Amino acid sequence: MTTNWPRVIAHADMDAFYASVEQLDDPSLRGKALIVGPNSLRGVVLTASYEARKTGVKSAMPMAEAMRRCPNALVVPPRFDRYQEQSKAIMDAFADFSPSVEAISLDEAFIDMTGAEGIFGAPANIARLIRNAVTEATGGLTASVGVAATKYVAKVASDFNKPNGITVVPPEETIDWLNPLPVSRLWGAGPKTVPRFHKLGLLTIGDVRRADAFFLKQNFGNGAAHFQALANGQDPRRVAGRRKARSIGSERTLLHDVSNRGEIEQYLKRSADRIGRRLRDKGYRCGGVRVKLKTNKFKLLSRQSRLTEPSDCADHLYKVAADLLSQFEDNSPYRLVGLAAYELSRADDPQQVDMFATDAKPKALENAIDDCIKKFGKGVISRAADLGDARTVADTTPTLDFIDSDFTDN
Repeated sequence: MTTNWPRVIAHADMDAFYASVEQLDDPSLRGKALIVGPNSLRGVVLTASYEARKTGVKSAMPMAEAMRRCPNALVVPPRFDRYQEQSKAIMDAFADFSPSVEAISLDEAFIDMTGAEGIFGAPANIARLIRNAVTEATGGLTASVGVAATKYVAKVASDFNKPNGITVVPPEETIDWLNPLPVSRLWGAGPKTVPRFHKLGLLTIGDVRRADAFFLKQNFGNGAAHFQALANGQDPRRVAGRRKARSIGSERTLLHDVSNRGEIEQYLKRSADRIGRRLRDKGYRCGGVRVKLKTNKFKLLSRQSRLTEPSDCADHLYKVAADLLSQFEDNSPYRLVGLAAYELSRADDPQQVDMFATDAKPKALENAIDDCIKKFGKGVISRAADLGDARTVADTTPTLDFIDSDFTDN
């Protein structure tokens, strides 16, 4: 039994999660190049199967480029309800191992296994048990698991031997294991930072570890200490058992560019409906609204506004969002319209109520719609304005819905 681990942190990461769920549910898709995303060259790839990844297809890649790289790929629209269902089963399986599970997305989480070696065995056995539990809970999905003494190294380790792999990095081997890895494996080293490292002749994590601290600070400012600490395998953050959601949003890449305000407002209204329903379903209210637009030249623009009081009323969110449109100065045609509710709080938290609030009637209507959808399913109710467009209040056309969460380390 290993006795020299100050902490035992596992990071479990599902393998090509969305694509794997689709292949699990539809055996005819197994072994084939598969892309999950909108069936439109204007959209972006949400994820791709490993068969498609061999051709260079990656998440967030424009669909047009993905199809050029892999013209024979099959494209399926996302089914977020199904992914969330499988995610719940996965997180429940993790909870059987430890009370400290920090989910950082639908398909990955940190699990603090410190002190559990007496129950589950050595770190390598812990990783095997976690991986097997995921497969059993989901009916066949696979995960890759990394185990280390810190969150950072555990996360890098889980990506080291994908798919369905296990990588264990003992504390005394951490620096030697990190040294040859590329600087792109450092948290925070993105598309802009990595070329800066390369220009300075720093190609590996070991190069960063051995670099002069003053030299790094001259070139990376306050980020220098962060990068050098990671390069030394240092990461004091604890696994946080609970996360605090920061925003809930819905954004849509359009089949055709729009510039008419009325058309943009229609998309904002649909997004507000979706977000309002999700806020109510999850027991949240929001304190602000953010509108996101992307021009046909891929320029990203956003404007936001605080609410006078927290709300989960879609009508209220939409009106605030519509008012924000007047603040956008770029009148280029837009290819993406998005809306997000931020600064979330629990609906049952104490709050000052506005005696003259005007959203009582819309809120009552939305509650009634919620009840109908729960009883009869999505698509049962349509807005009159949507009838000609064949879209419903519970719209299921390709849209990226997200919950952006903050993980607390205090």
